[in-house]
Amino acid sequence: MYTQTAGSAMRSSIMGRRVSGSPAAVRLGREVYCVVRADASRKAKSRGESGGNRDQKGRWRGMDEDISDDQQDIQRGRLMVDSLFQGATGLDGTHNAVLSSAEYLATAARSFNNIEDGYYISPAFLDKITIHIAKNFMELPKIKVPLILGVWGGKGQGKTFQANLAFKKLGISPIVMSAGELESGNAGEPAKLIRQRYREASDIIAKGKMCALFINDLDAGAGRMGDTTQYTVNNQMVNATLMNIADNPTNVQLPGVYTQEEIPRVPIICTGNDFSTLYAPLIRDGRMEKYYWNPTREDRIGVCMGIFQEDQVNRGEVEELVDAFPGQSIDFFGALRARVYDDKVRSFVDELGMENLGKRLVNSKEGTVTFEKPVMNKDILLKYGNLLVDEQDNVKRVQLADAYLSGAALAGKTGSSMPEAVKEK
Repeated sequence: MYTQTAGSAMRSSIMGRRVSGSPAAVRLGREVYCVVRADASRKAKSRGESGGNRDQKGRWRGMDEDISDDQQDIQRGRLMVDSLFQGATGLDGTHNAVLSSAEYLATAARSFNNIEDGYYISPAFLDKITIHIAKNFMELPKIKVPLILGVWGGKGQGKTFQANLAFKKLGISPIVMSAGELESGNAGEPAKLIRQRYREASDIIAKGKMCALFINDLDAGAGRMGDTTQYTVNNQMVNATLMNIADNPTNVQLPGVYTQEEIPRVPIICTGNDFSTLYAPLIRDGRMEKYYWNPTREDRIGVCMGIFQEDQVNRGEVEELVDAFPGQSIDFFGALRARVYDDKVRSFVDELGMENLGKRLVNSKEGTVTFEKPVMNKDILLKYGNLLVDEQDNVKRVQLADAYLSGAALAGKTGSSMPEAVKEK
């Protein structure tokens, strides 16, 4: 009480009249005034009367108002303490961020602006994709619409490319995942990634634009290929996460978040070769609608017309080419077109010289290599097609892996590596 009265009296005496006397007295008066002001300010803040933050949530104001990224703050703290107390760069340590800033960025959205027009889309394939997406954006009375559409079929039949063409036709830029992202060295990461990608697509829908989650080769990442594939924790969690999302498509939470938040429903489209390798409850009809993609002869001709559209190959020649290789997948004809360019590339290498090849192809000042398109007709395409078939037959006929495992000799009269001319003798 005495201190408060003395402080007030001192302040009034200093503020009310001029301080006379020596310079030391003036300096003393100023110092006393500053002390009194500071003391009054502290008391006012402690009472919450003035100068304080009324919205302060806790005792530590600096931490309450901190909205920065803790991971990046940890990274900024490197080299500010002794090296004994921090890990080396790239290793787990006190001042190494667990996540880098690049991992927060969304890079899964796919745009199909680079796909030119003129490619063939199977009417049946487009119809299935369109109906599945449309049904998931509708509210049909007392109808449970499967969230997932599984497109499966033989290898190299163009499932992914047909889906991309369908997305472009519908004006959708989907969020894309691959089979390689469904396994990780850290348990639970793939399941968390699926939830993140799903919510990323849901945010796009919330902004007024259609979107979908597209998973390539689901069976390769989450399926079991016989006894040769180990069933891991991540396989189990991926299957369980997709089942949970299919059952609750509007309530998908990230790990550790348990708030009841309704988000827009996102249709999921998966491709694969054999869905029988997946967890059976995941592919039941209530969760996943299956579509077996087996292109007809008309589909194969239409796709091949798109492949050879710039090579002046008429429809009659394409039909003869398709009929000449009835058991081949669609990607066989794409590989066939690329094989025709071998002669042009070989002549380019001969003219340039092998020793100058690296300088011309990598960071060359002359730009990219261009040359005239090779002539493509029925005879040339059949010639290279037969060469590709011969290579396929060699893989099935020789089967060196079986020879190694069975201990069979690879050379000699009974060996599998004997030249054909010697075997005939």
